[in-house]
Amino acid sequence: MAENLVALNDDNFQEEVIDSDLPVLVDFWAPWCGPCRAIAPHVEAMATEYAGRLKVGKVNVDDSPNTAMQFRITSIPTLLVFREGKVVDQIMGAKPKPALVSAVEKHLS
Repeated sequence: MAENLVALNDDNFQEEVIDSDLPVLVDFWAPWCGPCRAIAPHVEAMATEYAGRLKVGKVNVDDSPNTAMQFRITSIPTLLVFREGKVVDQIMGAKPKPALVSAVEKHLS
C-alpha cells in the first residue's frame, strides 16, 4: 500500500475517518473487484499528492463488513468524502482521476 494510504477497517474507522481533523477520501473496495483495481493507482496517487491536506484510506469490504454496511455500500468501488465526520460526497464506480480530484477539491479548505 502507498506510503500515505491508510488501511481502514471496522476497528480503526471511527478514529481515522470520523474523528479526523482533515477531510478523508475513503475507497470501499475488494481484491476480486476489477474496477476497484482499475482506480487503485488514482487513489494511491491522490494519497501522495494531497498529503497533509487530505487523508486517503481504503476499506476492504470483505474484511470490514460492518463499516460497509454502516455506510450502505451496495456496489464497489464506492468512494466517500468525509469532512468533520460526515459524508459530504460520493463517487460510485470506476471514474477517471479528474472526477475523483474534482469531488475532493471542493471539500478542501
